Parts: sequence; structure tokens; C-alpha cells
Amino acid sequence: MAKFGFGQMIDRLKKDHKTIVFTEGTDARILEASSRLLASNFLKPILIGDEDEIYDCAEESGFNIRGANIISPYKFDDFDKMVDEFMEIRKGKVASREDAEKLLRQNNYFGTMLVKMGYADCLLGGATYSTADTVRPALQLIKTKPGNTIVSSCFILVRPGATGENVVLAMGDCGININPNEDELVEIAEETINCAKIFGVDPCVAFLSYSTNGSGAGPDVDKMRNAANKAKARNPLVPIDGEMQFDAAVSPSVAKKKHPNSPVAGHANTFIFPDINAGNIGYKIAQRMGNFEAYGPILLGLNSPINDLSRGCTATEVYSMAIITAAFATKEL
Repeated sequence: MAKFGFGQMIDRLKKDHKTIVFTEGTDARILEASSRLLASNFLKPILIGDEDEIYDCAEESGFNIRGANIISPYKFDDFDKMVDEFMEIRKGKVASREDAEKLLRQNNYFGTMLVKMGYADCLLGGATYSTADTVRPALQLIKTKPGNTIVSSCFILVRPGATGENVVLAMGDCGININPNEDELVEIAEETINCAKIFGVDPCVAFLSYSTNGSGAGPDVDKMRNAANKAKARNPLVPIDGEMQFDAAVSPSVAKKKHPNSPVAGHANTFIFPDINAGNIGYKIAQRMGNFEAYGPILLGLNSPINDLSRGCTATEVYSMAIITAAFATKEL
């Protein structure tokens, strides 16, 4: 059980005010979430787009966004400075200044450069952009933290527990890496562990497979077993085990039969999936059939918090993800 709640994150943001970029400033869901944030006054939204168009969309939808900072790539005073820095970052990758300007007129690149240059603390996109269109500028401009080789993602799943505290689970990687290798799985696990801790989870980590403790064979089983062993060696204070099936990971009775000596089996709350197929299917089963609220994908491994929305997201999900994204930028984390 964990004491996760948005109240703790909002308290952090009240003490350490942040600004968040929304790349899709005319989207009704973004406008509704921005209206809520402005009314609450603990997180300042920056909406990317044409000011008149954004205000027209807000009025048409009935949302009050007075006080929002609206920035157009076509009217930004420091655009030339932004182009200079962009060309330095992408030296050898962008053919001409004209090409750089063309890219930076796109909201996703422009918004990411606002974070890179310190005009904003974090970014949330993906209401209309694909995951690739949100992640690509982040990889090119924000880049991975020292020691990281990939960007990964985690979903946090939350539902009320019988004792009054929330059941909180962490699942990675369900949204970015298609078929990670052993070393990438170790990195995914370490980032997922850190993310879980932020949400109040004391991580107990299962590397998932169709095999439990050698019951099955094959290269996919070997990958998960080897990755689990590497992760254990690098993180000796965290309970980590694998490979194991999901039932062995979460059911104490099954664990007694299939993996009785495991420190994780039967008690796992942090799950590392072998590939994106398994991860994406797994978290959605939990969300839709297990009555969990799913928060994510939370992007991990970047130098600044950048997060991606599902294109099917609701305004409430935008609001929640904005709080989560900004909380990752606070000093307490």
C-alpha cells in the first residue's frame, strides 16, 4: 500500500512554483485543464499557438484562460536566439538556418526549446501529436541524463485499497521501447524504481515472463532472467527478481508453489515487461478490467520533465499529468 495522492504534489508546487508548456494550445482538453490550473494558482500554463485563435477556442468552449501565457512561434521576441541555440545543439544535423526556423515554427519543437532555454520548467504534449512527435524533440534537444542511454516510460496505476490507503503499482516500459535488450531493461527498471518511489511505492520488482524461475525456456526467458540478475547486482538494496509469470509475482499462494524462495514473488508492486506489446496490453488490462486509474506514460531518463499524453486523453487526465510532470521539476524530487 502507498499513500499516493495529488495533494502532496500540489503542496510541492505551491512551495516551488513551476511553468508548464502545452504544445497544443487550441485543444479543448488543454484549455479546460489550463483553466483549472489558472483557477488553482499553483502551476502556470504556457499555451503554444496564435493568441487570437487560442482565445477564440477558449471562448467557444467556455473556458476562462485569463492569465495564461500564450506564445506564438511566429511572434516570439527571442526567436533568433532560439534558432542560434537550436543550430548549435543540432550542429551537423540541420542543413540550414532556414530548415531550423521551419522546425522551430512547429509547436512541438518550439515548446521543447522553451524548456531547453529555461523559459519553462517542463512540457506536456501528445493530445494531438503522436508519441514520436513528442519524444523526438525531447531526445534531440533535452537529451538523456548523464549515465542514461535511452528514454523509457512508466505507468502508475492507482485504485482505492480495502484498508483506506491506495493500491499503487508501477509498470515499465509500456510506451517507448519496442523490444529492449538486457541492458536497456536494467535501465528501464532503475528509472521505474525511482519513479515508483516518487509516488510513495516501496518498490518490489518483478521482471515478467511466460516462465517462472526456469519453468520455461527460450531467448525471451533468458533475456528477462539475465536482466533481472544484472539489476539485482546494481541495486542490492532493492528487492528484485525474475524471470517470473504475473500470477507468481502477485499471488502469495501461487508464489509458494512456483517460486517459494523468492523475496519478490507474491508481493511485487513494480513490474518490468519484456517488450512494448506486453507492457501496453498489461497496463490497459489493469486499467480497464482492474478499475485502476492509469497515469502516464511518464517519460523517464531525460534532463528535464517532458511527458506524453494519449490522443484519447480527457481534460481530467491532462490536468493530472500536468501536476505529475511539474512535480518532477520541483526541488523536493
